[in-house]
Amino acid sequence: MGDGDPGYGPTDAWTSLAGLARETERIRLGTLVSSVTYRAPGILAVQAANVDQMSGGRAELGLGTGWFEQEHRAYGIPFPDRRFDLLEEQLAIVTGMWETPAGARFTFEGEHYELVDSPALPKPVQDRLPVIVGGLGERRTPRLAAEFADEHNLPFPAFDRIRPLFAALDAAIERAERTRPVVRSVALVACLGADEATFRRRAAAIGREPEELREHGLAGSPAELEDRLGALAEDGVERVYLQVLDLRDLDHVDELAEVVL
Repeated sequence: MGDGDPGYGPTDAWTSLAGLARETERIRLGTLVSSVTYRAPGILAVQAANVDQMSGGRAELGLGTGWFEQEHRAYGIPFPDRRFDLLEEQLAIVTGMWETPAGARFTFEGEHYELVDSPALPKPVQDRLPVIVGGLGERRTPRLAAEFADEHNLPFPAFDRIRPLFAALDAAIERAERTRPVVRSVALVACLGADEATFRRRAAAIGREPEELREHGLAGSPAELEDRLGALAEDGVERVYLQVLDLRDLDHVDELAEVVL
């Protein structure tokens, strides 16, 4: 939900992923990210495990604090100030439920949530359903990623902030004495044009200025995208999520696939 024509309106992520789980065979299915304000953590653990079962083990859970207050107000969803505390407890609950041995019970007592003798079912198909923690914080977010996540995502970061933020993650991992690796990823708006006119047309279609896109996104000519991807790799990025804002331009998707692959 944003400014302007809302079109057909928002979709529910986990309802959509459940449908895609039955209609696809190879692609990974997940959220970047589910907001802690939308679901109680117990039911979120159930939903993600359900989609993992329905997809044969292709689900991933991205979890974050949420940010879009207008959407919360539009749909009657509370938008509390202390959402980071909610995130920490939800991560502990979701991962705790999945890791509880079959036949055992899971109990959690926190400031915001309480679960008593949960059967902690269903379980994901995967031995470990990947958890993604997203955010641009330098202290609490890296700590949570080091404690709970399989992947740490930087959503739409300034390029000069990527190395310092991953350095903060390294420090948090060292403090936690963690040995299991954490995948480092970024999410960026993508806008490609084989020539300058096409690029500018696509930028205009999504309401963005071409030079602003070049400064903050994965944007421009195929050579520019290749150079940016190379620079991201040098900064430690292992995975890039491309936000494609004009879903009607399927040629754009094909061209992005050719360049990125």
